Amino acid sequence: MTTIEKLSRRRFLQAGIATLTLAVGANGLIRHARANPADQKFGADSMSGGTVDDPLAFVSIDTSGMVTIIAHRAEMGTGVRTSLPMVVADEMEADWQRVKVIQSDANEARYGNQNVDGSRSMRHFLAPMRRVGAAARHMLETAAAARWSVPVAEVTAELHAVRHIPSGRTLPFGELAADAAKLPVPDTAALTLKSPGQFRYIGKDIVRLVDLDNIGKGRALYGIDAHLPGMVYAVVARPPVVGGTLKHFNTDAALKLPGVLKVVEIPAFTGAPAFQPLGGIAVVGRNTWAAMQGREALELEWDDGPNAGYDSGTYRQTLESAARKAGKVMRSQGDAVQIFAKAPEANRVSAEYYIPHLAHAPMETPSATVRITEGGAEVWTSVQNPPLAQDIVAKRLGLKPENVKVNVLLLGGGFGRKSKPDYVDEAAIIAKAMPTGTPVKVMWSREDDIRHGYLHTVSVEHLEAVLDEKGTVQSWLHRSAAPTIASLFSQGAQGQQLFESAMSAINMPYPIPNVRIETAAVPAHARIGWFRSVANIPHAFAAQCFIDELAHKAGKDPKQFALDLIGPPRKINPDTLADTWNYTESPERYPYDTGRLRDVIEAAATGAGWGRQLPDGHGLGLAFCYSFMSYAAAVIEVHVNDKGDVHVLAVDTAIDCGPQINPERIRAQLEGGAIMGLALALNSEITFENGRVKQGNFHDYEVLRHGAAPPVIRTHLVNNAIDVPPGGVGEPPVPPIAPALCNAIFAATGKRVRSLPVRRSSKA
Repeated sequence: MTTIEKLSRRRFLQAGIATLTLAVGANGLIRHARANPADQKFGADSMSGGTVDDPLAFVSIDTSGMVTIIAHRAEMGTGVRTSLPMVVADEMEADWQRVKVIQSDANEARYGNQNVDGSRSMRHFLAPMRRVGAAARHMLETAAAARWSVPVAEVTAELHAVRHIPSGRTLPFGELAADAAKLPVPDTAALTLKSPGQFRYIGKDIVRLVDLDNIGKGRALYGIDAHLPGMVYAVVARPPVVGGTLKHFNTDAALKLPGVLKVVEIPAFTGAPAFQPLGGIAVVGRNTWAAMQGREALELEWDDGPNAGYDSGTYRQTLESAARKAGKVMRSQGDAVQIFAKAPEANRVSAEYYIPHLAHAPMETPSATVRITEGGAEVWTSVQNPPLAQDIVAKRLGLKPENVKVNVLLLGGGFGRKSKPDYVDEAAIIAKAMPTGTPVKVMWSREDDIRHGYLHTVSVEHLEAVLDEKGTVQSWLHRSAAPTIASLFSQGAQGQQLFESAMSAINMPYPIPNVRIETAAVPAHARIGWFRSVANIPHAFAAQCFIDELAHKAGKDPKQFALDLIGPPRKINPDTLADTWNYTESPERYPYDTGRLRDVIEAAATGAGWGRQLPDGHGLGLAFCYSFMSYAAAVIEVHVNDKGDVHVLAVDTAIDCGPQINPERIRAQLEGGAIMGLALALNSEITFENGRVKQGNFHDYEVLRHGAAPPVIRTHLVNNAIDVPPGGVGEPPVPPIAPALCNAIFAATGKRVRSLPVRRSSKA
């Protein structure tokens, strides 16, 4: 059984020296160039260049034979704290039952990029982790060969020991650790990686998650579980409108309450919001209840600022108006506008689609604990980007980043919210106001999380197309009107950026002669942040529903129409699709492969029994999406009763992410993506009135209830070639779900749902 514990770098090195460990780092040049905060997610250098993509991941073996592997990336449910160490263990021939996984703290220079946004952990670290394991194996084999005075070619590592092939002699890893530690780390050219037939763990379902026992027994430590002696608790009264400021406040009543220790003013952000706190008044108490009661007793008067009039209904009209006018051209070939204008009315198809703001709403709300010491600080938190949290706390406290230690605890969900560490900054501000050495934990309630977090963008998508007499698409126009993530980092920024348009809008691979993709300039009135799968959600919802509408107009089967639209299998350079971003990956290494896209469509459709006879009121809907270097498709079966109630009966979801390192976790992500996608499509929306979020908890910001979940979710893993560059898994399953659902509703009823959530639309 594996165990997991936290270990500081110093303690790890001390333990290594004391037990004569073998320590191995990834071989090769390590490039370190910390990106600016504005680049932390999707800027020019945020996902590969400008970050440390070759990790200094450490492996150690003590004299008892225990192998310790450092997990340098945070765990938020994807299984990365198992999967990456598992790759190392496989390549080095370690017995997984004798492996201990240790979570690193924030140290990007040492461990490589630690930002778990972008579904890129396996994408960027599969190869380095394989090299780490192979290097350890090589050093153990070399040490054994020297001990026996035999050629190294005659020895081989095998399940936690090294065997001399001619004589059958063996030496366990523990006996070789001290000798191996004295050897130089081999060059990459000297390493021999395993072939797929030699894998023990990679691609298998037999590996037990390192956190499973602790989670199942309630012993796992999430950020919200951090507890230190003498700790105090804080909650914050934040402006009800983004950009608002305090006009007047009175704290007398709050300070008179039992258990309330202090109130601390948090300054409002200036300029673009970025990851700054919203501002307000923090109440510090001996416990959370005292702090919350103190917050209720505050007398506060707010100046709501420039976003005081933000209203969802009015803003939707703004988006619709913008989407119906020419915008900034992001891709253009041929003349889609003129082709549409001159086409007979019978050949034209146009539609608009609406997706509201969405909240991340992870099960664990944001929380951070900060303790300031003489000359330094220590942080305990659940965070997706530990080095960014480290930088923010260091800047707030006037420290060098290396003097701020960030302990990375389990994340109870993230979906992009916990890569924005404003809550960590809040804890640092409050801790600075307390006596040195006092640990301060900031707690966000569910209402805080939903009303004061970062939101997925609201969007209106306008599409137009022309079909010829054979039902072939001759022109395609897609205009997107949505506030941009760039507004976080550049005050007043409007119009989606390249990285947003490159998510299922401009990078459509269909051989249509006339294509035009535009983005409209509209202002942001809330903090627009990245969300699981980001702009793929609105773009794929619109494009995939529109393809279904085109198929119906052409009188063709939606699946066959989609395959005909995609065309034959081929590899497309993303640059030719105006996608010079390509998730920051090399277009040669990651071309758009339409053959792989076709395969996931076929897999999902076959799993669902596409084409079978269905009872009245039942329908099948198909959708697909390429995102984060993976190909995904979904087919959903629904039943719509006479009252218009939608019941999801089954979901078939398929993915081609390249090599399947941990299939059980891939299936879990597909299942979770289906549930989340259905929740977003059926129920979820954030609306504003007078600048204020109207929702506050799960009674009015609904996630999927047990009774609404589909009784059947079938997952289909396509492709498993180790020589194919790996793609992401966490985000790609979500975008096809909403359009597949709405297409299924149409198949069952003949009525289109173009506005989400489904429950807000007219009854199907």
